[in-house]
Amino acid sequence: MHNPSPAGTGGTSAPAAPFALIATDLDGTLLRTGDTISARSRAALDRAAAAGAVHIVATGRPVPQVRPLLTGLGYQGLAVCGQGAQVYDAARDRLVHSVTLDRELADTVLGKLEAEVGAVHAAVNQADTEGLTLAEPGYRMPHPTLPATRVEGRRGLWAEPINKVLVRHPDLSDEELAAAAHQIVGDLVTVTRAGTDIVELQPYGVTKGAGLALAAERLGLGPAGTIAFGDMPNDIPMFQWAAHGVAMANAHPELKAVADEVTLSHEEDGVAAVLERHFG
Repeated sequence: MHNPSPAGTGGTSAPAAPFALIATDLDGTLLRTGDTISARSRAALDRAAAAGAVHIVATGRPVPQVRPLLTGLGYQGLAVCGQGAQVYDAARDRLVHSVTLDRELADTVLGKLEAEVGAVHAAVNQADTEGLTLAEPGYRMPHPTLPATRVEGRRGLWAEPINKVLVRHPDLSDEELAAAAHQIVGDLVTVTRAGTDIVELQPYGVTKGAGLALAAERLGLGPAGTIAFGDMPNDIPMFQWAAHGVAMANAHPELKAVADEVTLSHEEDGVAAVLERHFG
């Protein structure tokens, strides 16, 4: 178990030397409200890059939903997308690694889940770099800037290869739904909580940690020199892989419990506060 210490309090768990790899989640971590990145955070990442560190974005968003943000950042490196199902080369605009979720299995998993908890509403992320987010009737997108294309019924979700299913329940909280999904179908898919009212089902074994490990390996880097930032339980596998995990002040309690330190919130440039300490 990690021992959290607030940023800037002199906690002994943080390595003294700068890191070779900086992995950052986006929503609730590097991004402020409105999907913006502050000038302070940009400057801190630039200083880290000048010192030789590599920045890898690790996000639950699929490539089509993250590409505009990466373009705005001038980001040219590898990005872990789709909760680890995709490793995307931003400079070449192509996938270097992609795992799909079998659509017949996905349909079966939803059926097993509904047999126990009642009807759920589902959406999917298509696996291609130009793929859509498709949503069946009743599914409400929790993030206003991430649009979905409506389909007439569940069968329409399976039109093209997918990398994950997003599930919502009309009555159960995300914690309750995720707990039920772990128990009912956790041996068939990876169950992830990525934000408020978001429960996701991915190919079994696919996590942000696994995706980050693949991306780092391509760069000749490993966990020993890695610092990771996040805010939700889907970042736990990333923290387990990295040498040092930093939870935001706004992070979910489950992530804070396994973090090496807790920094300021995403609105207060918590990522920058830590990077400034290590990279000046």
